[in-house]
Amino acid sequence: MKGLFFTGTNTGVGKTYVAALVARALVAAGRNVGVYKPVASSCRRAGDTLVAEDAELLWQATGQNGDFERVCPQRFALAVAPPRSALAEGRRVDPELLRTGLDYWRERCEIVLVEGAGGLMSPLSDADYNIDLARDLGLPLVIVSANELGTINATLQTLITARAAAPELPMVGVVLNHPHGNADNSAATNAAELAVRCDVPLLATVGFQASQLPADVNWFALAAKLRLAGDA
Repeated sequence: MKGLFFTGTNTGVGKTYVAALVARALVAAGRNVGVYKPVASSCRRAGDTLVAEDAELLWQATGQNGDFERVCPQRFALAVAPPRSALAEGRRVDPELLRTGLDYWRERCEIVLVEGAGGLMSPLSDADYNIDLARDLGLPLVIVSANELGTINATLQTLITARAAAPELPMVGVVLNHPHGNADNSAATNAAELAVRCDVPLLATVGFQASQLPADVNWFALAAKLRLAGDA
């Protein structure tokens, strides 16, 4: 199965937004796209169910492909890390389901986009961080970074973490996203700095509330190429 794992340099950098843009681009290119968010906290209550708004945005970007309940099978209400949010409800995040929940999409899609929760060292379960899940799924990593002061440090630290904890994991590159309406002075220079300081490609720079990604990135071919390299 071809796929990409989206992580952020921190919470709130726009990785859901970027992943949704990638999903729309793939759908527009005629691909059968699945999306998977293994676990989410800070979910809103709708009647008797909890809805993960990030998962809903991703699912809408695919044209509502597949069963929405399978997009994010583990959902919790409290706006803290998933294991703490689960504990507040007298529950625990199921580490096996984090991994096997992807099987539904393997059987139905050409490519699946997986979005983690927070950065690579954000906890997903009592024993798992995002980097653990990314390593076990083996999907090439896309790093979403916020176009703001401090992003160079945060991006380089994320790359260092990925290589230290999962050296076998293929790296797609970095997407620099502008998540806020008010830009600081670094927004004009961050892309150039990242391009020369990162040893992976700067794939795209996304403007505030952009409706699409640059057309020169073939996400399907990139996922296929890196997946084969990782398998080898």
